[in-house]
Amino acid sequence: MRRADAMLWVAMGVLLSALPASSHHAFTSEFDYNKTVTFTGVITKVEWINPHVYFYLEAKDRNGQVTAWTIESFPPAALRKAGMTREMMKIGDAVTIQAYPAKDGTRTLGWAHKIEFADGRVINISREPDAPPDGK
Repeated sequence: MRRADAMLWVAMGVLLSALPASSHHAFTSEFDYNKTVTFTGVITKVEWINPHVYFYLEAKDRNGQVTAWTIESFPPAALRKAGMTREMMKIGDAVTIQAYPAKDGTRTLGWAHKIEFADGRVINISREPDAPPDGK
C-alpha cells in the first residue's frame, strides 16, 4: 500500500469517528409499565419509520379540552408482525389507545400498548400483558 493510500484511510477513519454515535434508549428508562392510560382520539399524523413508529392524536378529556398526544411504538416490522399495517392508521380516524405513560411526567407522551379501531379491531402491541415491551 502506498503511503498516500494509507494516509487517506487514516483520515477517513478519523473523520468517521468524529460522527455522533446514536444510542438506543431502554423502554423502562422512559415509560412506566406499571401504569396505563386509556383515551380515545383522532389521528392527526403517523410517522411509519424506523426505529420507532409514532402516532399523533388529538383527544378530548371529560371537560371537552383537546389534548395532543404523541404515542411511540415499535418499528414497522414489529407492528406488521402484531397484525398492523400503515394503511390501518388514517388521518381523521378515531382510535382508542391504551398506553404506558412517560416516567418523567409528560402527560401527553406514551408507549402504545393496545390500539382499538372504530370498527372493533384490536391490535395488542405488547409481547406480554404485564411485561415491558423490551422485556427489561
